[in-house]
Amino acid sequence: MNHYKLPAGVQDLLPEEYYNVSLLTEKLKNKFRLAGCRFLESSAIEYYDTFAEIRNRIPQRQMFKMTDGDGSLLVLRPDMTLAVARMAATKLKDPSGRFAYVSEVWNNAETAGNMSRRGYLQAGVEFLGVSGAFSDAQAIAFAVECMKETGLDDFTVDVGHVGFFKGLLSGLGVNEEYTEKVRVSINAKDSVGTMLALKEAGVDGRAAEALLSLPSLFGGEEVFSRAEKLTEDKGALSALEHLKKVHALLKEFGLEKYVSFDLGTVKSLSYYSGIVFTGLTGALGAPVLSGGRYDYLADDFGKHIPAVGFAMGLKRILMALESKGKVEKLPAPDAVIVAKEGAEATAYREYLRLTGEGKTADLYTGSEKEGIRYAAERNAKCVLVAEKEGVKRL
Repeated sequence: MNHYKLPAGVQDLLPEEYYNVSLLTEKLKNKFRLAGCRFLESSAIEYYDTFAEIRNRIPQRQMFKMTDGDGSLLVLRPDMTLAVARMAATKLKDPSGRFAYVSEVWNNAETAGNMSRRGYLQAGVEFLGVSGAFSDAQAIAFAVECMKETGLDDFTVDVGHVGFFKGLLSGLGVNEEYTEKVRVSINAKDSVGTMLALKEAGVDGRAAEALLSLPSLFGGEEVFSRAEKLTEDKGALSALEHLKKVHALLKEFGLEKYVSFDLGTVKSLSYYSGIVFTGLTGALGAPVLSGGRYDYLADDFGKHIPAVGFAMGLKRILMALESKGKVEKLPAPDAVIVAKEGAEATAYREYLRLTGEGKTADLYTGSEKEGIRYAAERNAKCVLVAEKEGVKRL
């Protein structure tokens, strides 16, 4: 075993990468504050049952588990939105409002390929106690604003609605197991898998044709008229009407060019209750943002709180920015102070003076020649040499 290596799906952050993640974090935190969000943070360790014994349970294989001293099963936080729903339902006196977080979540899913991660640093918002097309349009619009704030420019937010998929299956007598198989195949744009799942579920005829066409229903507002021809189900048509209202608002907001509609985006039916959306960028083959409406998550914790929100994967966004050459170099120190032997106190006093003025200063102990080389490697703006007689500038 190589003890210096990391397990699959986790990573270290070296100084330049950490610096850029910090810049992203601060940009988004400021954006969240300006939008009236209040910040919160959940415990990184929670009880296993919090996520495994609810309607929207997370599969046990996806959670990092450990045992408490009293034998209780604990997990590392696998989902931030569920954690916020728990806090809102059980601890907040007024659970309505805008909330934000920057937190790590851990998911022990399969780790294969460059995009796989077990630990995700997420920045997200949850708009609680709101419903309707305007709140959904606001959430999508804010997602666009946040994507732009990170420095991304070649991105699209794909919008769908789980109600359309539910409506197409309504009245067909398909049980939960087969419904999930069909959903997963459609969401993965797997036409062969979808055909097999529909056959297993006993769905054929016009209903099967409609479901098989979902992955092709993406684009602009023309998607709505195409989708309306597939069904007379009231639930499915209601979902389309809602999307039309959201589209009209986004158009008025001037954000139409950033948004497309994809009725083949069918996220978890037990988790999401309405609109769903995904942020994609041409620089990366994986989503950098994911969100939607989840009106019933807090019900698992004893209170009904309609809500909509999204989370952004900061490390994925950084990868997209790196591919475009849009990351920052580490800032050069304002000064490197070379402390000659016997002049350490003088050097330290100069260090305190500079940092007290808000300048960055790097103390170096060694020869003047070595200090100059050290400063050059860090592109220092100036080199100061502390001697017994005082401080001189080179």
